[in-house]
Amino acid sequence: MNSQKNSRIDSPAALVGLGNDLLRQRRFTEAVELGRRAAEACPDQAQVFAFLAEALRLADDLPGALVAIDQAIALGGAAQHKVKKAWLLSRSYRRDEVPALVAGISAEAGDNAVLLWQIGKLYFHHNMLQEAIVHYVRALAVAGDRPAWRYDLAVARFYAGDAAAAEGDLESILAVTPQAGPVIYLRSTLVRQGPQSNHVADIEARLQAGFSQDEDEACALYALGKELEDLGEHERSFAAFTAGAKKRRATLNYDASAFYATLEEVRGVMDAPAMSAPANGCEDEGAIFILGMPRTGTTLAERMLLQSGCVENAGELTDFGFLLGAAISRLQVADPSLGVAAATQQLDFAALGRDYMRGARQMAGGSARFIDKMPANYMYCGLLHRAMPNARIIHVERDPLDSCYAIFKTLFFNAYEFSYDLDELAEYYIAYRRMMRHWHEVMPGAILDVRYEALVADPEGQSRRIYDWCGLEWNPAVLEVPDRRRAFATASAAQVREPVHTRSVGSSRRHLKGLAPLVDRLQAAGLYTP
Repeated sequence: MNSQKNSRIDSPAALVGLGNDLLRQRRFTEAVELGRRAAEACPDQAQVFAFLAEALRLADDLPGALVAIDQAIALGGAAQHKVKKAWLLSRSYRRDEVPALVAGISAEAGDNAVLLWQIGKLYFHHNMLQEAIVHYVRALAVAGDRPAWRYDLAVARFYAGDAAAAEGDLESILAVTPQAGPVIYLRSTLVRQGPQSNHVADIEARLQAGFSQDEDEACALYALGKELEDLGEHERSFAAFTAGAKKRRATLNYDASAFYATLEEVRGVMDAPAMSAPANGCEDEGAIFILGMPRTGTTLAERMLLQSGCVENAGELTDFGFLLGAAISRLQVADPSLGVAAATQQLDFAALGRDYMRGARQMAGGSARFIDKMPANYMYCGLLHRAMPNARIIHVERDPLDSCYAIFKTLFFNAYEFSYDLDELAEYYIAYRRMMRHWHEVMPGAILDVRYEALVADPEGQSRRIYDWCGLEWNPAVLEVPDRRRAFATASAAQVREPVHTRSVGSSRRHLKGLAPLVDRLQAAGLYTP
């Protein structure tokens, strides 16, 4: 080893710097090796073990990362190391250990504004919105106004049902950052806008002044479209949505060909014989999956179940997909020739189900029954059923054109990249319907279909169906508007706190000309009849 390398081994800071260079280059195995050498050379340096923990995390060795971060903490490391441990525990599905750890960090935080904000992020991620709000407020009180932090506070308040306070936060941000597109958009979605109270003129003035970033302009256009639709100005609204979608799509590098190929593979492998073969899954009860396309009434179905008082919300979890992907990756490491679909036939379904149930139940506060309302879980229906045969799967579906229009007019930020081009939206929707038809064919009777139109036209009748399916005693409180303080971490957070209504049924028919590419594709697929 040359003298330069020796000097780096003698300097913990230099070692960590070298290691971080490897991480930026995604050379995770080398970074782990360097971290282990550094730990041997500098066994009393907390920063070295903190780096090793990060390298192990990126190398998908969460148990090893937890050991390393515990060593950093034992060496008197900063509270930041405890924050890192909290995230590692969460990603390791040991979420029940997080609240006590975070409470301890909070007690140590004092006037450390960054630490208070990080604690708020942890609480928010774990659906503990009131605790998140408290810490965001404390952080801002110490640090002074920081737009990004105040935006986090506004989101937490919105989800927690305090739209008025959230709007105050957003207005204060816009006073200093007038081009903050996400702020403009969130402000428009807080409540249904009215003739005497809206931001149309304000948004139009901002658009007229121009935006330096296409992403911000797209947000403003979606905000304008949303408010104009609230006011019944449907032609202008659709024009704004179309312009916003075009602007947003231009910022994305989207190619779904591999995704569609995988769906085809899964359908080919998960056929009727495969689905009828013994799976020996996890027999635990209590999981309720609500899935389908976004903006189809999944949150309304969730709200009705939550009103029972004996079901808790685990959130829109990515857990099952993550655990499934990790299990498949382990199989492929052992056999690199194994394709994704073929690997699903070798899964340990019982272990997959147990791991999922443990982590999801922790997100639901330990509740015996909980809801996972991740729409995209429709892709995994067969695997969900094999891993957890006693889980309840509820598929909420909506008129195809209304469904696609509702998606097209929603800005999802970091999700659903197919939604900004009508042809790509149609392609995705057709693939979704094909997948759901497949699941019904190979596992008949395992999925309850609920039509959005029926749900809003006959809330009592449809909610009774849902309760029967889930083995719950029906509760008249189902039909009540929920307490505004109940958390709904979803794009529908404002609408779901309103009385059940039918005003969006058939709303897409106002825009048949503008939606022509979508109409043509759906009609050709046999999914839409004029």
